[in-house]
Amino acid sequence: MSSYSTFMYMNKRKIINDPIYGLISFPFDLIYDIIDHPYFQRLRRISQMGLSTYVYPGATHTRFSHALGALHLMTTAIQTLRNKGHKTSDEEYLGACIAILLHDVGHGPFSHALEGLILKTSHENLSLELMKRLNIEFEGQLSTGIEIFEGKYFKKYLTQLVSNQLDVDRLDYLTRDSYFSGVAEGVVGYNRIISMLNVVDNQLVVEEKGIFSIQKFLIARHIMYWQVYLHKTSLVAEQMLKSYIIRLKQVVNENKIDDSSSVLVTLLRFNSLIDSERLNSFTKLDDVDVYQNLKAADKFADPILNVLSQGILNRNLFKVILDKSPVSKDRKDDIRQNLKKKYGLNDDLIKHLMIEGVEKSRAYNNENHEINILTKQGLVKPISEFLEVVVNVKEITKHYICFPKIK
Repeated sequence: MSSYSTFMYMNKRKIINDPIYGLISFPFDLIYDIIDHPYFQRLRRISQMGLSTYVYPGATHTRFSHALGALHLMTTAIQTLRNKGHKTSDEEYLGACIAILLHDVGHGPFSHALEGLILKTSHENLSLELMKRLNIEFEGQLSTGIEIFEGKYFKKYLTQLVSNQLDVDRLDYLTRDSYFSGVAEGVVGYNRIISMLNVVDNQLVVEEKGIFSIQKFLIARHIMYWQVYLHKTSLVAEQMLKSYIIRLKQVVNENKIDDSSSVLVTLLRFNSLIDSERLNSFTKLDDVDVYQNLKAADKFADPILNVLSQGILNRNLFKVILDKSPVSKDRKDDIRQNLKKKYGLNDDLIKHLMIEGVEKSRAYNNENHEINILTKQGLVKPISEFLEVVVNVKEITKHYICFPKIK
C-alpha cells in the first residue's frame, strides 16, 4: 500500500472522542461516507431531548451524538456475538451498522416534540424514505441495512439489536440522556448487558447471569420517563411548542404569513402528500428554523403566536396540572373564562392557550415480545418468570392541562 493510499485510509476512518465511551471508531469506510452526508450532518442541529433543557440545562446533546453512540454499541454487540460463534458476515455487520446509524435520520426539529405535526408521518417512515434515497446514491450498498431496519432480513436478531425491548438504541439513549441531564438513576450497565447477549433459534437472548442488569435497565427506563422525558416542565414547554406550530400552520394557510424563504413555512402550507419536493425541504429543516420563526413571531400580528413564542423563548411557561384523573369540567370552564377575560379572545382561539392531553408510559411490555433469558440449563424463558416484580408492566396514564398563569 502506498503512503498516499495509507493516508487516505486513515483520514477516512476518523477516531471520535465520545464523552461516554471514550475514543471510538467504526469498521467500514462506507459508514464514514454516510456520516459525512448532509442528511446525517443535519442531526447535529436536532436536539436529542426536545425541550428537556428547560429542566436540565446540560441536556443539550443531539441526535447526531446519539446515533454515533448507538452505532458504537452495535459494533460491540456484533463482535460479542461473533466471539460466541454466531457467524455474521461483513455484509450483515455493515447492514446492522447502517440500520442503527440511520434509525433516527428522519427525526424533525426537537425530535419527538413535533413528530407528525410538520409532516404527517412518523420519523421511522421518514428514516426509511431517506435510507432508500441514500441507497440509490450509494449504488445499492444500503440494501441489507434497509432489510434489517424493516425487519425483513432473515436473521431476526440483527433487527432486534436495532429495535426491540432491549436494543442498542435504548442502551445508548438511556445512558446518554442520563449523563447529560445529570439524572444518575438512568445509568444502565450497557457493557455487562451486551456481554451477556446471545442468540438462540435466530432470536436475541440474554444469558441468565445478566438478569439483574436487565432489571436495573427496566427500572432506569421507568425512572427516566417520569423524572426526565415526561417531567411536567418539559411537558408544558413541548406542548406550548406544539400549540405554536399548530397555530402557525393555520395562519400560514390563511395566507397571513408569506415567507417563501422559510423552510418551516413552506412545509406547513396545506399539503398532506409527502412528495419528493417536501422531503427535500424536510432534509434542510432543523431546530434553528423553528427558533428563527419563534423570534420573528412578533411580526406576525397574531396574539396566540406572540404569547406562545415569548413564553417559549423566555421560559415564561404555562401552569400545568398533571394528574392520574382528568381535570373536572367545572375547573376547565373556570380556567377558560379567566383566559377569555385576560386575553379578550374567543373560544376558538383560547383552545391554543388551554392545552389538554394524556401521556402514557410503559417501561416494559410483557404481553408480547418479552426479553428472553437463556438459562444455565440451555432453556429460553421470558424474564418475567425470573423476577418477582417486573417494573411498570402496566401502562401508566396521566392527564394534563396547560394554560397561562392567570395572575
